[in-house]
Amino acid sequence: MRRLATLLLIVVALPVSAQAPDPYLARVKKLLAVSPVIDGHNDVPWEIRENRAMPRDVDHFDLRTDLKGQDTDLARMKKGGLGGQFWSIYIPGDAKDSGYARIQLEQFDIARRMIAKYGKEMVFAKTADDARRAMAQKKFPSFLGMEGGHAIENSLGALRAYYDLGARYMTLTHNVTLDWADAALGKQAHGGLTPFGKEVIREMNRMGMIVDLSHVSPAVMSNVLDITESPVMFSHSSARALSDHPRDVPDSIVLRVKKNGGVVMVTFVREFVSQKNLDWRTVRTARRRELAAGFGGDTARLRIAMEEWLRANPEPIVTLKDVADHFDHLKKLIGADHVGIGGDFDGTGGEYIQGLEDVSKYPDLLVELARRGWTDDELRRVANGNILRVLAENEKVAARLQKSRKPSTRTIDELDRGPRM
Repeated sequence: MRRLATLLLIVVALPVSAQAPDPYLARVKKLLAVSPVIDGHNDVPWEIRENRAMPRDVDHFDLRTDLKGQDTDLARMKKGGLGGQFWSIYIPGDAKDSGYARIQLEQFDIARRMIAKYGKEMVFAKTADDARRAMAQKKFPSFLGMEGGHAIENSLGALRAYYDLGARYMTLTHNVTLDWADAALGKQAHGGLTPFGKEVIREMNRMGMIVDLSHVSPAVMSNVLDITESPVMFSHSSARALSDHPRDVPDSIVLRVKKNGGVVMVTFVREFVSQKNLDWRTVRTARRRELAAGFGGDTARLRIAMEEWLRANPEPIVTLKDVADHFDHLKKLIGADHVGIGGDFDGTGGEYIQGLEDVSKYPDLLVELARRGWTDDELRRVANGNILRVLAENEKVAARLQKSRKPSTRTIDELDRGPRM
C-alpha cells in the first residue's frame, strides 16, 4: 500500500510535459494535417464592414495579427487545423431601403479583397477540385456563400450574376420572410416556397450553386427536398431533437437529407445547442417584457431590475460536450456521411460555447468525438469530405442540366402574381 501511495505521489508530481501525451489528440493532429476542417459559415466579411475603428477596411482588419475580441485570425486558424472556409456574404434582411444589391456587391468586394490580401496563405476557390489542389499545396481554399436570398431582389439574373462573382451556396432566407420563401424566424406567409421560389431552386441546381437550408422554415426545407436534383446543405444549424429552436433541423428533415445526399453542418450557437439555454432565454425575454410594461419606459429601472434578475438566474453554461451530442445524434440518425462543421464564428455576438471560443478549438471538438468512438475515416468526412462531396455533386448535376436547360427567364410576376390586367 505504501509503495502504491508513493507511485501515485510521483505521478501527480510529474510536470505536464512529462506525462503521457493524449493519444486522441495525437490522432486528431495527424488527421488534420492531411484532412483539415472546411467550415461552412464564418462572418468575418461582415465584421470587417462593421468594424468601429475602420469600417470596410480590409487592411486594418489584419488577420496576421492577434485580433482580440474577434474569433478568427491566421494563427488561430492554423492552430485549429482550419484548412478551408465558406466565408459568409451576409447582408441584413431589412436593408432594402439602402439597396440590397449595393450592399451585397460591397460584401463580395470585401471578401474577395480579403482573400487576395492573404494570397500566400489563401486561394479563392469555386470548385471542389480547387479546394483539393489548394489543400495539397498547404494553402487555404476560400469559398463564398450568400446568406439570404433577399439579395437577389426576386431576380434570377441577379442570382446568376452572384454565382459568377463566386457564390457557391445561397442560404434561401435569413431571418426575414421573402416574397417567395418563409424564414424560420419570420412570418409564415407562403406555406413554404412559392412557384417562383421553386424556380430559384431549379436555377440554382442548373448553375451548381448549393441550396443552403439554414434559416428557412420546415415547410421550405420540405419543398426544396421535394424538387431539388442536387444535394443540399445546412451551413450552420444543429439538431432540433436536442434543442427545439426554429433554426435547427427536425429529425424528419434530417432523415430526408440522408436520402438527398446532403450535409448538416453543426453550429456553435448556445441556444441552438442547449435546450436549457433556450428555455432560459425564453424566460428572460418574457421577464424583460413584463418589467418594461410595469416601468412605463423607465429604462434605468428596467436595466437595474434585469441585472438583479440575471444575478438570481444565471445563464446555463453550454459546453463543447453539448455540441458533440448533436454530432452523435446526427450520426446515429443518418450516419457520419452527412455531418459537417459550421461554427458561425464571428457571427455569434461574442456569445461563445465553453471550449469552442474561437477557430483554434476544432481539434478539441474532434478529440471529444474520437473519445466517443468516431473513427478516423468518419472524422475526415466530418472535417471536409462531406461538404466537398456535396459541392462536387452539385457541379456534376449542373454539368448534366446545362446540356438540356437554358438559364431561366421566368419572373415572380409571371409565376406568383399572374398576368397583369
